[in-house]
Amino acid sequence: MRTDRLDYELPDSCIARYPPASRDGARMLVVRGDSTLDSTISAWPNSLTEGALVVVNDTRVFKARLLGSRRPTGGHVELLLLAESEPPSPSQTRQIWRALGHANKVLTPGTVVEFQSMLARVIERNSGGELLVELESEDPISVVIDRIGHVPIPPYLRRQDEISDVERYQTLFARHTGSVAAPTAGLHLSQSILDGLTSRGIFLGFVTLHVGIGTFRPVQVDELDEHDMHTERFKVHEALVTAVAEARLRQSQVVAVGTTVVRALESAADPDRPGYVRAQQGSTNLLIQPGYRFRVVDGLLTNFHMPRSTLLALVGAFAGLERTLAAYQIALQRQYRFLSYGDAMWIPQKI
Repeated sequence: MRTDRLDYELPDSCIARYPPASRDGARMLVVRGDSTLDSTISAWPNSLTEGALVVVNDTRVFKARLLGSRRPTGGHVELLLLAESEPPSPSQTRQIWRALGHANKVLTPGTVVEFQSMLARVIERNSGGELLVELESEDPISVVIDRIGHVPIPPYLRRQDEISDVERYQTLFARHTGSVAAPTAGLHLSQSILDGLTSRGIFLGFVTLHVGIGTFRPVQVDELDEHDMHTERFKVHEALVTAVAEARLRQSQVVAVGTTVVRALESAADPDRPGYVRAQQGSTNLLIQPGYRFRVVDGLLTNFHMPRSTLLALVGAFAGLERTLAAYQIALQRQYRFLSYGDAMWIPQKI
């Protein structure tokens, strides 16, 4: 598919810089076939039928953005930690990480960066600019990162992280640390909404997919098939395998909260049993685009995504690309808020 089919004009004024006042205060555009309906995320539980299985991503965002200074010049350095590249040492005071770096001068092997109570030494730099860094501290590295790090809010917010982001750029059900970006559809789910799901006889399931920095990178090739899809770590637990199987026995929907859940479920789809998943742990670089045949997911709650993004391609595959782009134009006309802290779109049934 040609990437320019994923283009649309996103005015800067439509990008949500901050979340709504309350976690469940977002608007929600319901896309049902060729019709659209204005609603709110707080009303979402009422649109689900008893017995449905709602699957959320329980990954936890860590404070991956570190601000420090280069030794001995004192020049400003910013590191964005991506993932550990090897198992940490037993003492937890030395770890090797993959990272991205920003500084006035290129960060080359041997560069030492000083942070509050921690040092980072650049070991390698690959052709794409990604770094391999060794972190050392007297205290456990994870404790130091949580103490001195910054919430890695998306760059398109064009602001520094604030105290409120510590809570609001994290879902209520975040458990397993490993993401550098939030699974944003899950940010809408307040305790009131979770309670509402339970009271309506709707089941909640959990999958873990650690969101990587690649989720922000636009597609830069003309043909989507040529895009080098980013890889993300995920785990489908035995409990979820059972929950999906029980939903099929009830003839109930499996609803994904966000594109990360879609990727995890579809990556773990059982090839021998359509509609079911297998317990699985590993990495996925699954690229879902129009023409993809969904094997597990029946309904999708999602946010509004960037132009020319693989996330928009996934939604277009689920709802139909022309239908999705038409819904985006309606959302823009009705002044919905876009991207991570923005409003939601509910697609109760795949095409």
